[in-house]
Amino acid sequence: MNAIKTQSTEELLRIVAEKREALRVFRFGGAGSRVRNVRDGRNMRREIAQILTEVQSRKSEQKK
Repeated sequence: MNAIKTQSTEELLRIVAEKREALRVFRFGGAGSRVRNVRDGRNMRREIAQILTEVQSRKSEQKK
């Protein structure tokens, strides 16, 4: 979590885009076969949410 706070907003948005693409590949890659580690999807979604929360809090701080 500390690594998220030290990075710039642009870098965080780039990471979110990469993680969303990885999640998409994870979802559709396992459509034809069983995915062995289903927690990977949950962890990716959680990381995306944490990053977006940090970006949103930075935007709200800038408005004040």
